[in-house]
Amino acid sequence: MHARIAIRFRPGVLDPEATAIQRSLHGLGFAEVEAVAKVKVIELTLAETDRPTAEARLRQMCEKLLANPVIETFEIDLLG
Repeated sequence: MHARIAIRFRPGVLDPEATAIQRSLHGLGFAEVEAVAKVKVIELTLAETDRPTAEARLRQMCEKLLANPVIETFEIDLLG
């Protein structure tokens, strides 16, 4: 089973890289860009075939290692 996990900063957490990207885009003439958010995407292939079990295991992976729950949120997408 394939999974995609998107990890992003929680609202209110400063993201200096996204701020720098937005500033650079404005400097290049892309003034229409109102906001930038940087998202980290991790793709995994699991041997698990049971969808609920896979989701539970992925959630555990995120909570224990992949995401910092204090400053980040995560979204799990099972691709099949």
